[in-house]
Amino acid sequence: MSTTAPTEAPGAAHRLAALAEDLLGGPLPVRLRAWDGSETGPADAPVAVLRSRRALRRLLWQPGELGLAQAYVTGELDVEGDLAQGLRTAWAARRERGPHRPRPAPADLVRALATAARLGAVGPRPAAPASQARLRGGLHSRARDRAAISHHYDLSNDFYALLLDETMAYSCGYWAGDDPGLTPAGAQRAKLELICRKLALKPGARLLDIGCGWGSLTLHAAERHGAMVTAVTLAREQAAYVRERVRERGLAERVEVVCQDYRDIEGGGFDAVSSVEMGEHVGDAGYPAFAVALHRLVRPCGRVLVQQMSRGPDNPGGGPFIEAYIAPDMHMRPLGETVALLARAGLEVRHTESLREHYVRTIAAWHRTLEERWESFVRMVGEETARVWRLYLVGGALAFEEGRMGVDQILGVRPGTGGDSGMPATTSQWYEGLERA
Repeated sequence: MSTTAPTEAPGAAHRLAALAEDLLGGPLPVRLRAWDGSETGPADAPVAVLRSRRALRRLLWQPGELGLAQAYVTGELDVEGDLAQGLRTAWAARRERGPHRPRPAPADLVRALATAARLGAVGPRPAAPASQARLRGGLHSRARDRAAISHHYDLSNDFYALLLDETMAYSCGYWAGDDPGLTPAGAQRAKLELICRKLALKPGARLLDIGCGWGSLTLHAAERHGAMVTAVTLAREQAAYVRERVRERGLAERVEVVCQDYRDIEGGGFDAVSSVEMGEHVGDAGYPAFAVALHRLVRPCGRVLVQQMSRGPDNPGGGPFIEAYIAPDMHMRPLGETVALLARAGLEVRHTESLREHYVRTIAAWHRTLEERWESFVRMVGEETARVWRLYLVGGALAFEEGRMGVDQILGVRPGTGGDSGMPATTSQWYEGLERA
């Protein structure tokens, strides 16, 4: 009679880890815990928790980043502890394996399907989470662009008021100087002041603010510099918010708020044109026409400032999650390509400034607010949407930290007669006392 104890069958985590290591060509960079309580992987690594078989089914139907994101926002997949560290560990492992990982062989895929079947994870394709964008129509048609903007920016003014500081600036701040006490609101005011200085705004100057958001630049330019501002947005909630702030501050004679597509802006002769983190939504094919519009709308010797996110030449930029949940149809390109498109449209690019590290701090502030007010966000928009934003902010900060994404201010001018730019010989005055703006 045999006295050998029966061998316990490996748990779901062990089966999945072995399969993943075969498909990835190396060990899992994280520890894995499955729905049956089994656990495996490095003891000191972040823990990825598969709460249900449905998470695995999503990955079978949608391998890669989007499937992982769908499982995370629904709560079927979670990361125990520091989400940023978990993502940082995963990205580091991906870099180590290099950009040209071998495709799984047919036998590997058959084995993966067999493992999933044994774990009870094979079944119909799960429906996409409710928070995922569902756009129709031709890419960058007016109707589709309105829907894309509405998906993100019309979430509700109350949501953004809870997330952002009192400036309601939803773009990269400028952390001027070394003052450790500079607040996120202070960094936003410094950014707004820097833009106004670069555009040389004076009382009575006509500014066109394309993609005005919740009016932070529009209000700053009108109040602090006496500019006459035309603020343009596609988001109805934003337009209503800005109009109300204009009324409250008695700026109706200086500010006009227009809810329309930039392609429908008529006239021109503006002294300055700004576009703060709006150009990413124009699309690749439409950007040359956007650049031509900037040139047409500004007067000779007038200035154009574009603050825009970029990507490295070998980096994917936003990725499937961002495009599916946050900024549908967005397009980022390397800084040099955007500069070339603006120059080709007739603008002389005079100055560029990277704000990449500033965005790490800006997003970190938004993320802190999200976590501190988590229960309020969940009550307002539901846990799924709150998890979308957690993943968005943590992943975004990491992308800027690691240089996979950047953000830049590009200052151009429409040359006047004989190539006159009207620009000063030096730029030091832009930055003097900025931390006290």
